[in-house]
Amino acid sequence: MISRTLLTALGLSSALVAHPLFAATPEKDELTLGFIKLTDMAPLAVAKEKRYFEDEGLYVTLEAQSNWKVLLDRVISGELDGAHMLAGQPLAATIGYGTQGDVITPFSMDLNGNAITVSNAVWDEMKPHVPADADGKPIHPISAAALKPVIESYADRGQPFNLGMVFPVSTHNYELRYWLAEGGINPGFYTPEDVSGQIAGDVLISVTPPPQMPATMEAGTILGYAVGEPWNQAAVAKGIGVPVITDHDIWNHNPEKVFGVTKAFAEENPQTMIALTKALIRAAIWLDENDNSNRPEAVEILAKSEYVGADAAVIANSMTGTFEFEPGDKRPAPDFNVFFRYNATYPYYSDAVWYLTQMRRWGQIAEDKPDSWYDEAAKSVYRPDIYKLAAEELIAEGKATADMFDFDADGYREPTSAFLDGIPYDGTKPNSYLESLTIGLKTGQTVETLIAN
Repeated sequence: MISRTLLTALGLSSALVAHPLFAATPEKDELTLGFIKLTDMAPLAVAKEKRYFEDEGLYVTLEAQSNWKVLLDRVISGELDGAHMLAGQPLAATIGYGTQGDVITPFSMDLNGNAITVSNAVWDEMKPHVPADADGKPIHPISAAALKPVIESYADRGQPFNLGMVFPVSTHNYELRYWLAEGGINPGFYTPEDVSGQIAGDVLISVTPPPQMPATMEAGTILGYAVGEPWNQAAVAKGIGVPVITDHDIWNHNPEKVFGVTKAFAEENPQTMIALTKALIRAAIWLDENDNSNRPEAVEILAKSEYVGADAAVIANSMTGTFEFEPGDKRPAPDFNVFFRYNATYPYYSDAVWYLTQMRRWGQIAEDKPDSWYDEAAKSVYRPDIYKLAAEELIAEGKATADMFDFDADGYREPTSAFLDGIPYDGTKPNSYLESLTIGLKTGQTVETLIAN
């Protein structure tokens, strides 16, 4: 095969360089990829089951991992070639927060897909503070302001209010904190010396692996949690809890998971990276095409024990365009899981910057950083250049069309105010954004100075 690099150097068009005739053989064709048992690992399962990996000359083993830390550690150590990751994991690893290692992503796996669930007992106390419609059903989205008097009643009784999320740099942690702060509840802060995230908090937020969330809440260890599917709908099915808000209502079309590999793996295996990204893009297209017509088949795939392994009916509750809040209160949610629409798969720098702002907001980044730092950090991890090469090959092969992709992007989405509190976010102005948020660190503040004042 003739290399793409040589063809590009000769001045040939990107479309010609991407033509199958010139497609390079992957440097490494036998791969082991990790995932956590969540429905948003779907692009990996679909790429394997529909043989998209094989089409690209890849022979992939998918391996479930016990938790997010184990998954990240195994990617960094090379035991896994890549993995389904929390969007914050490659960023945190690269800037040196928690497990350290240079990790990049060429592909965003989905938008939305999470919810916040509380126990039945907590819901019973919240409900009098939640507005209802003419039929007596709760009006959504539900603000955490309805939870505030419940937390205060626990404090008056000398009882801690414990909540669960899946990992300190997870989307779920930041969404839970965003929701709480919007309702006037302080979720707590991190410092380099105290990584519990509970400093000065009105609640105690701790880590629980996703599949264990329902059982941990049923046991009373936590009173609620933020997690991806199917573990919110599992609480409804088991009759032990009520989802009160989805992340679609916290931040409409928020980026959720990414596909991550080490920077070294990407540099050593550039053709493998393009092949992987092509297969994942095809899987994402399949998941969303024709108004989600393939979702029932996707549910059957995900229900297999080697993937999510949950009851198909529970997975279908959210994957097929609905979401059930209480038994019988099933509402339309066509965008609860998005895998390709709205440029979902493009690794936007602005998505990375938002996660970095939340790390700064809650003290995981202890001191101020200039706007330029956020831009540089985002560009060191998110790799739209790899994504574009993969997309161009798919177009040249007739497996996609140019209008499916945002090739004009500078890496930043347009500013948006599609948040629960309506506060606008511009990824090019992270410090201005941090100043606009009600609870959290501002310019010149550390957790110590904030608490002292």
